[in-house]
Amino acid sequence: MADTPLPARAPAPPSPRSARPVRFLVWCLHLAAPLAGLWLLLARPHLDVEWHHNPGHFWLVLIVALVNVAMGVWMGVAARGRGDARLFLVSLAFLSSAGFLAVHALLTPGMVTADAGIGFDLSHPVGLVIASVFAFASSLDLRAGRGARVLAFERPLWILLAALMAAWTVAGLLGLPPLHLPAQQRDVEGLMVPVAVASALLYVVAAVRYYLMFRRSASAVLLSLVTAFALLAEAMVTVVLADKWHLSWWHWHVLLVAAFGFIAYSAYVQYRREGATAGVFDAIVLEETARRIRAEYEDAIEEFVSRLGEGERTGASPPAGTDFTAFAERFRLSEGQIAVVERAAAALAAERATSRRLAALAEVARRTRVGDQDEDAFVRSVLEAVRPAYGDVNVGLASDGAVRIEDRVYPVDRDPGAGAVRDGRSVRPLVVRGGTAGVLEGPLQEREDDPASLAVLAGQLSISLENVRLYRELGTLFRQYMSPDVAASLLADPDQAALGGRVVRVSALFADLRGFTAFSEAVEPAEIVRMLNRYHGAAVPAILDNGGTIVQFVGDALLALFNAPARQADHEARAVRAALAMRDASERIAARSPDWPRFRIGVNTGPALVGNIGSERLRGFNAMGDAVNVAARLQSLAEPGRVVVGDATLRGLGEGVRSRSLGDLEVKGRQGRVPAHEVLALEPAGGTAAGTP
Repeated sequence: MADTPLPARAPAPPSPRSARPVRFLVWCLHLAAPLAGLWLLLARPHLDVEWHHNPGHFWLVLIVALVNVAMGVWMGVAARGRGDARLFLVSLAFLSSAGFLAVHALLTPGMVTADAGIGFDLSHPVGLVIASVFAFASSLDLRAGRGARVLAFERPLWILLAALMAAWTVAGLLGLPPLHLPAQQRDVEGLMVPVAVASALLYVVAAVRYYLMFRRSASAVLLSLVTAFALLAEAMVTVVLADKWHLSWWHWHVLLVAAFGFIAYSAYVQYRREGATAGVFDAIVLEETARRIRAEYEDAIEEFVSRLGEGERTGASPPAGTDFTAFAERFRLSEGQIAVVERAAAALAAERATSRRLAALAEVARRTRVGDQDEDAFVRSVLEAVRPAYGDVNVGLASDGAVRIEDRVYPVDRDPGAGAVRDGRSVRPLVVRGGTAGVLEGPLQEREDDPASLAVLAGQLSISLENVRLYRELGTLFRQYMSPDVAASLLADPDQAALGGRVVRVSALFADLRGFTAFSEAVEPAEIVRMLNRYHGAAVPAILDNGGTIVQFVGDALLALFNAPARQADHEARAVRAALAMRDASERIAARSPDWPRFRIGVNTGPALVGNIGSERLRGFNAMGDAVNVAARLQSLAEPGRVVVGDATLRGLGEGVRSRSLGDLEVKGRQGRVPAHEVLALEPAGGTAAGTP
């Protein structure tokens, strides 16, 4: 199957499905009517009267031929401009048939030459035969380099065809052999019958293949080409069967006029639709040519869109007129088409600019994350996100009663105004809690009601800046009283502060200072506070650095959870690493202050009810359950400077742990014994073991 050419421009809207069978039937009747007329003339010889009028034949045929030679040349020029092999072969088909028709007119007896030899009778049949070969070749699959090989013979084929027509004309006019021989109707008929049958079959095959292309990609030019090839096949048959100068003989002249007329009319319709000569025959071109044409149009429009978008971002007028003029010259567009392309490019540029700005606004909101952010770093990050969409925008934050952007100063006690302009740039205030917290500068925009205008950007930046400050204030306050994970969760989702909880498998870490009571009775309160701050100052980083959440301090004791509220696949290892780090830090502190108590730590793993516990007025994040209770009991059984873990915790550590079994210990509050182990060291994923032997 020949590849289907896809038009570079959108085809006309398809006809209603119910009307297609009727149109197909009418089209078939148009093709059948000439054959029916020929049959009638041949079956009723008295109707096939002779009409011998040399001047009428000369002028009718010559005018039709020259018009269609011009159309064939037009196709050839279009084929060369597109670099398309199929259109080139179609142009040769029409040039050979129309060109030899002109030769047939010139050899009309009694006009330019006195006698009519065999050159007059055979001139156009020969043209039809040559045209059938080109028509058939044009319908073949010319992909995968075959089209390029055809175009390699473009100039030789043109020269050969022109030379053949010129030689035939000269020989016919001057009576040179073999065209000087007198025409013998029956001899010619006997010679032409097999050639005419083969030629007609080539036309029929070409028409069928083009019809299949038309079914897949409807086009008036394609349908006219199908009709023309079908009529040329009928003309080839009529040439053999008709008697010269009789109505049947004139019949094939009419068929030629109709075939050429269909193509000329479809070209005219396409020209009226396009408003320019470029693209009139694009429906015939190869699919790869159509893709290339579309790509050229798309690249050109993309360039215009980019220039229009750049002009809008910078506030400068883009040199669109010059660019569109060059585009029009390249594609031979009419003024109306240029205006359509300009409007389409402007609309597309505006749509894409709006999309980019909306995406930039969303990115500003995304970068306003929960946490402690530096305002200047946030502004730099925002400018990086919005400048590709908004152009040269600047943001300045208030400091010492004014906003400074380069050499421009905006007092914060005066609102610069919703539509203020300074130095040819739009100025928008950033309002936080009713006051001017900064200023946004950007290019002037024509549409201030755009959903992604500078005014909207200023509003989004104001909200984001206020949120950054609020998150920083809340984060500082929250993190002084709770774990960062809990604080971040509550800031991101306040509903998590609701009373209640759910059962989660956690690793609970309990630690307290052995001998704290005796120590506190022997020293001043200030010394107690100093000691606690030193130990907790070492313990808290050890827990937080391993992803733990400290849920409570009770005097000298603390409780930390792992795998809650944030989920951690290796929570057992995290809890033990934190315990070993606490143990080592407390040992270093105790070495400098030997009279101070030392940490003892217990870790246990199991299910626990994790959530917010308390009342509507006061609540706290905590965990309850047997796993937490066992962790507290293991801690109470540990010796100072030791880390004792439960059996489930040890199993969760996997390889790389060094420990010793403490046996089954009696735990207060439990009927059965609890297997316990002292962890000596734990090798981290990186290599070196945590803890000491």
